[in-house]
Amino acid sequence: MISIQNLTRKYGDVVAVRDVSLEIRRGEIVGLLGHNGAGKTTMMKVITGYLEPTAGDVTVDGLDVVAHRNEAQQKLGYLPESAPLYPEMLVHEYLRLIGELRRMRHERIDQAIADAAFQTGLTDHLESPIATLSKGYRQRVGLAQAILHKPDVLVLDEPTNGLDPVQIQSIRDLIQRLGKTTTIILSTHILQEVEAVCDRVLVMINGRLVADSPLAELLHSDTIRLCVARGADVRRIAGTVDGVSKVERVGPADRDGFEWWSITPAGGANPTAEILQAGMKAGWTIDAIGHENLTLDTVYQRIQQAHVAQVEAA
Repeated sequence: MISIQNLTRKYGDVVAVRDVSLEIRRGEIVGLLGHNGAGKTTMMKVITGYLEPTAGDVTVDGLDVVAHRNEAQQKLGYLPESAPLYPEMLVHEYLRLIGELRRMRHERIDQAIADAAFQTGLTDHLESPIATLSKGYRQRVGLAQAILHKPDVLVLDEPTNGLDPVQIQSIRDLIQRLGKTTTIILSTHILQEVEAVCDRVLVMINGRLVADSPLAELLHSDTIRLCVARGADVRRIAGTVDGVSKVERVGPADRDGFEWWSITPAGGANPTAEILQAGMKAGWTIDAIGHENLTLDTVYQRIQQAHVAQVEAA
């Protein structure tokens, strides 16, 4: 659906996006993560045709976003971080203007406005001046204009910015529903949001794409965590179990006298049962054993640390 090949975008001497290549399939919900200035917004603007690449190619459904910008943009819906709204207009007037600018047939516009308003919770605010809306409802208006023409691709830059928890959940539910038929690229600083709605995660650092993985694979860990009463000879006994390559204690014992150990399997092995059996035979008091539960926050920090270490080593 979206093909990016060797994309580079410069602002003068500053390289905002550096030699990025990736493919996004129809129906994927992709989370785009990175620090401020990582190049996320620049890449989204190139995908949507608002900026031209300095080098490389971007196509949407086979259409080059430079050579066939208007045709490509007909397939795109875009919500920038700060949606450009006209505060003096009523909500339905603004959405009608967007429909006309998109050259939608007049007989379609009324129904499209009603559908977009229903999906974004704006039905009771269509007659309201945009200037009177809260920040959260203005964000909903921005989202409504992005989905008005039922695009094949939806590009969302911080879509829940300014929303309260109830509104955030409503927008997440909407993104998941839209993702059944629409390709979605979602940029956000809220990692829980990516965990809640995305199938795949892209991580950018300093303009480079440093990670591209399905979310489930990114959060998977073979590492075994063991919580056992202090005094157990974990390093020696677990270290002799087949399929174990490394045994480390993780921090001091807690007030109840239990300590956590990290056990790294070798070659994709899963020696959990063997470790449990060996520990019981040795008389350990085991409180918990199982695979490490990773969060996206933990993985994101590890990716950043690994990139910094790689740069320093170079």
